[in-house]
Amino acid sequence: MTSATSRRRPDDDADVIVVGAGPAGSTAATYLARAGLDVLLLEKSEFPREKVCGDGITPRGVKQLIDLGIDTREEAGWLQNRGLRVVGGGVTLELDWPSLADFPPYGLVRPRNDFDDLLAGAAKSAGARMHERTTVTGAITDERTGRITGVEAKSGPDRTPVSYRAPLVLGCDGVSARLALSMGIEKREDRPMGVAVRRYYTSPRTKDDYLESHLELWDRSNPADPKLLPGYGWLFGMGDGTVNAGLGILSTSKAYGKTDYRALLRSWLDGTPEEWGYREENAVGKIGGAALPMGFNRVPHYRDGLLLVGDAGGMVNPFNGEGIAYAMESARLAAECVVHALARPDGPSREQALARYPRAVSEAMGGYFRMGNLFSKLIGNPVVMRTATKHGLPRRTLMRFVLKLLANLYDAKDGDTMDRVISTTTRLTPSA
Repeated sequence: MTSATSRRRPDDDADVIVVGAGPAGSTAATYLARAGLDVLLLEKSEFPREKVCGDGITPRGVKQLIDLGIDTREEAGWLQNRGLRVVGGGVTLELDWPSLADFPPYGLVRPRNDFDDLLAGAAKSAGARMHERTTVTGAITDERTGRITGVEAKSGPDRTPVSYRAPLVLGCDGVSARLALSMGIEKREDRPMGVAVRRYYTSPRTKDDYLESHLELWDRSNPADPKLLPGYGWLFGMGDGTVNAGLGILSTSKAYGKTDYRALLRSWLDGTPEEWGYREENAVGKIGGAALPMGFNRVPHYRDGLLLVGDAGGMVNPFNGEGIAYAMESARLAAECVVHALARPDGPSREQALARYPRAVSEAMGGYFRMGNLFSKLIGNPVVMRTATKHGLPRRTLMRFVLKLLANLYDAKDGDTMDRVISTTTRLTPSA
């Protein structure tokens, strides 16, 4: 039903269609619905559903949750953590999250099947209409202008062909980016990609004040020539008797695409102490894998009525593989631009408001992602990776700076010397 404040045209099914109800889509739908727009949220799966992820959320992501109005207290089902434990080169270092004005001093852990369900619930509570088991297959476009006017989809268990129409569509459909591809927006091959695999294990280390990151991942498939890979392993206690154990590898390695990542995960975990529990007999479920589109690997982020948000626009941090924070941040920016655009008459003025979205995400993330892209190429060299691990980890002050840089956690204004260095470098780095 059309709301009293809806701007819907007679033949449209909504003011805005949001494709994908992951963190990007649900966040955008929540903000849009709260602004009074009629939002149709289309999701191919059915909640709750599994998602391959580390399940850890840095303070940057926590800020987005708080901005959205989500209760992040432990009483609300979250497991809070105080920082990052870094392991490598024979050194173990516990680094607390930095004390900042812009971000809270704690991170969170929550399983993605529960996390995504919570965010989708927030969108529905705000007034968004969600259709589950609806797989969007492509865009409907105006033959004269090429502008998107809706989407085609297959709905329900029998995959019935359906179509929905709206003047604006948000592509929040993840790494597959079907909508973008149907509009001719291809991924950039000069930007890094990552791959992540993870599995749950019952473990006595299930409750941990720190997220744990292992910086040395060795491919020992050829014992005569072991290779140090650009990436890291993680061990995140879930607080429910299990640990999320996983690893991520960058495409800048020569081993990318040639490595059995599931075998690599098992091999790495077999090298951990047996009492930790990361063995086959303690495994819960199968090993899951996912691709990580990094560093704005799909642009433009706006074209002809389609806005790309989160993973669909390659908004995964090349430094650490984090995607949730940037998905939610870009969703908020997209929602702001759409709300302002639909408050204007159709035509050039509306397009001006929509054109602000790619500029906004570039200003927020572009320079930082550009540095991350360069960083990913550097650590693709095993000599650089080995030297950085050996000489960097023993230096706590340096590692505090590295934590701020890799997690993108600094005060842009009125920060300390480390913050000013990161802020200035990010600002001066071109985003292209």
